[in-house]
Amino acid sequence: MKLNTTINGVAKILEISPDAYLVDVLRENGCLGVRQACDTGNCGVCTVHLDGRAVLSCVLLAVKAEGREITTIEGVPEAAVAIARCFVAEGADQCGYCTSGTVMNILYLEALVAQPTEAEIMHHLKGNLCRCTGYASQLRAIKAYFAAKAGREDLLPDEAAAKHLENTGATTADNVPGAARPISGEGKVAP
Repeated sequence: MKLNTTINGVAKILEISPDAYLVDVLRENGCLGVRQACDTGNCGVCTVHLDGRAVLSCVLLAVKAEGREITTIEGVPEAAVAIARCFVAEGADQCGYCTSGTVMNILYLEALVAQPTEAEIMHHLKGNLCRCTGYASQLRAIKAYFAAKAGREDLLPDEAAAKHLENTGATTADNVPGAARPISGEGKVAP
């Protein structure tokens, strides 16, 4: 069957199976930053936005995206890098497998609440599991991200740590663990 949808701002007509899950369709179409782990909607690594709302793509049939806008980590490079800088500065970036789903949930929270409290952050991200970092460093990183958005210089991470990414010369996708890698030096991601 045909699926008419928009992925990261690009209109697509895709041939899919009626029982295909969105995570599989996205990955088959080049959105490799969308991770797959539990396939039961319990870990959050597959989080994407559907019409601006965070959804778990491993339990959502792709047909539900008919006529709708899908945004993956590849579709939010500037915000993803800003959050990744905070993650690096706070040591919340170990294996990176969960990061793309966490970033997408942070961006959804930001759309709901411009300056969330610590309790709101913790409540909103309770469905994002991380086996590496523990959650204290992630919480510090997320708070630093929101502080930066508010211009709160006193709450930002150490300047030297925040510049770590700039000094590596890495591309946008390289700065976000789990994001697809560019196919050229121009930062373009493979379709």
